[in-house]
Amino acid sequence: MTLCGVRMLYHLIMKLKFPHPGTLLREEFLEPMHLSAYRLAKEIGVPLTRVTAILAGERAITADTGLRLDYYFGLSEGYWLGLQHDYDVRQAKRKLGPSLKRIRSREAVVS
Repeated sequence: MTLCGVRMLYHLIMKLKFPHPGTLLREEFLEPMHLSAYRLAKEIGVPLTRVTAILAGERAITADTGLRLDYYFGLSEGYWLGLQHDYDVRQAKRKLGPSLKRIRSREAVVS
């Protein structure tokens, strides 16, 4: 899959739902490439427990792991970290919901 195809797929998925980056890693990279979590962990030099926790949605992708995944899959630097950031922001917005609407902007407070 090309980088352009991956980005288009990501934007389509994000419109439909907000998956954890580990879901995308598993479904759009590992499964189509017939790559096991063990093999990925070995290739990028991280513990298997880190990869399995990411795939299970139990762990965030850090800058360290993100860069390793970027280089391994030939993607631009920051691709995986960007996915994680987008996921985290959407989760925070879901959690905070109405309380964000009660916050007045600084402009409104100063005027």
